[in-house]
Amino acid sequence: MKKLIAIFIAVSLFIILTAASCGGSGSNAGTGGNAGTSVHMGPVNFVQPSVTISKGSSLNLIDDVAVLHIIGNGSWVNNVIKAAREPNAPLVNNVSISSAGQSITVGPFTTAGTYHLYCSVHLNMNLTVIVQ
Repeated sequence: MKKLIAIFIAVSLFIILTAASCGGSGSNAGTGGNAGTSVHMGPVNFVQPSVTISKGSSLNLIDDVAVLHIIGNGSWVNNVIKAAREPNAPLVNNVSISSAGQSITVGPFTTAGTYHLYCSVHLNMNLTVIVQ
């Protein structure tokens, strides 16, 4: 049992350190900012699972708790990650956020449509973005 706990702790630390080092590289998601509509993230979910915004707007994702979230294009489907970027969606490439009050801005969303974001850390943590 002690070995299992030690392995769990080691893997958890590895994931946290790896996520911190791979941040927002190669994405249109930035840190901070107050652009557009805000969606809050709880410990294991987006507080609202869907949001409607205007074409040309950005989305501000705010971490309400000091819990690691790694956000990307795609969604959880039947408990499996389906990483996929819809055409014309802003690129969100495994952006880490882990401090209470920290935020990332995604966008702008320049084309009307439905887009999907997910947290790879938390099972079924999906956000649907409807752009009108």
